[in-house]
Amino acid sequence: MAEYSFLSPIKSRFSAKERKIVLFIGDLLVTVAALLIALITWAQGDDWLGLSPEFFAERPEDWFYILPIIWLILMAPLYDLKRAGSVPYTLSFILIASLFALGTYLLIFFVAPPKALPRRGVAVFLICAALLSILWRLLYIRLFTLPEYRMHTLIVGAGKAGSRIAEIIHSVTPAPFNVIGFLDDDPEKIGTSIHGYPVLGDSNAFFQIVEQHQVSQVIMAISNRMNPDLFDSLTMAEEKGLIVTTMPTVYEEVLKRIPVYLLGTDWMVRSFYDQAHSSALQEIAKRGTDILLGLVGTLIFALLYPFIALVILIDSGGPVFYSQERLGLRGNPFHILKFRTMIKDAEADGVARPACNNDQRITRVGRFLRKSHLDEMPQFINVLRGDLSLVGPRAERPDIVKELQKEIPFYRGRLLVRPGITGWAQINYGYASGVEQNAIKLEYDLYYIKHRGMLLDFSILTRTVRSVLGLKGR
Repeated sequence: MAEYSFLSPIKSRFSAKERKIVLFIGDLLVTVAALLIALITWAQGDDWLGLSPEFFAERPEDWFYILPIIWLILMAPLYDLKRAGSVPYTLSFILIASLFALGTYLLIFFVAPPKALPRRGVAVFLICAALLSILWRLLYIRLFTLPEYRMHTLIVGAGKAGSRIAEIIHSVTPAPFNVIGFLDDDPEKIGTSIHGYPVLGDSNAFFQIVEQHQVSQVIMAISNRMNPDLFDSLTMAEEKGLIVTTMPTVYEEVLKRIPVYLLGTDWMVRSFYDQAHSSALQEIAKRGTDILLGLVGTLIFALLYPFIALVILIDSGGPVFYSQERLGLRGNPFHILKFRTMIKDAEADGVARPACNNDQRITRVGRFLRKSHLDEMPQFINVLRGDLSLVGPRAERPDIVKELQKEIPFYRGRLLVRPGITGWAQINYGYASGVEQNAIKLEYDLYYIKHRGMLLDFSILTRTVRSVLGLKGR
């Protein structure tokens, strides 16, 4: 094993976690600044108290000081580093978040008793929070997407897993890491190039490569037994500040998916099942949110029903609704309810066919209902019944599940949670046809199950609203 005494302290660069911390600190400072500007503006417009201790004691209600927390929650989807590095997405999202916050407050303002709620303070806060957030996020994009802020990364293992993670990193813009190459003990691979990255040497050259290329992160992509000397070398390098991570972790971090074809059953047992179970408190909070928003959704559904039913009948006749058996939590069957969007007898031969892009079975009205997601409004009844959640994997038909679980590893893992009207896979991928596309959707579903929580659910719901407003359904 090579000596490591020559190895200088490794230069630290910003990891994904550290970037998120930087984003949060910046957002926090922005919201506090927006609150202070709002309070000062409000006080200066007060003819009686002005900027005085009495103003702060008498004018702003306690809830006014919670506005920064609400704004930070609204910004949750922008902690996805890929989207945080996109100027168009950042600008459009902050605009939509501002309009959503303003619309919600106006609704509360007009149903509240006269003069019960302030106008100037809230308006100034929203304007300042939006403008300062845009300035801060543009500054973040300008600085933290520069190559010098990316960690110099070495991939250990140039096999299937290493090649796949290199391909992913190469395809992402902006690049999350600066990959300097591979390390592999196969002499036939040394000197070759994989996805544009060179295989620099074997495990004996580890310290030399780290020193020469100022490596600050190593991605372990070895599927077989690790060389004991390499393990010792990694441990010694960590003492100097090297960050050692694994291929599945980076895959999840970059793509927000679980690499089902690159993992064994031992990973499923050790890393997935332990994290797939949520606490009783989380389940109560999720179910309570489902019931509350389900009631709101059912009310909207009842108001829209006469109009939607009428256009369906005019376009293609009855029936208005479409019911179909799906598998729910733990594989229990239930019947899902939707507005009919396909021609009658769309599966006259009895063969189950999932919807696909440009599906000729979809009616003219059905196409609009799908784009606007209005076809899913009756599913709020399923939510109240407990068949569905607002957020979760898409509920699939029993025969489709039976077929796909033969072809895709861990496919039944998506049945560990209650299916949802919307979900992580739905907003990131949409419809899927064939084994390959359904495998990608499963990767999103398993990621959601592993990382699910109220914050992720809120992010999914926010992006779903954005998709509905933009008629981006299919």
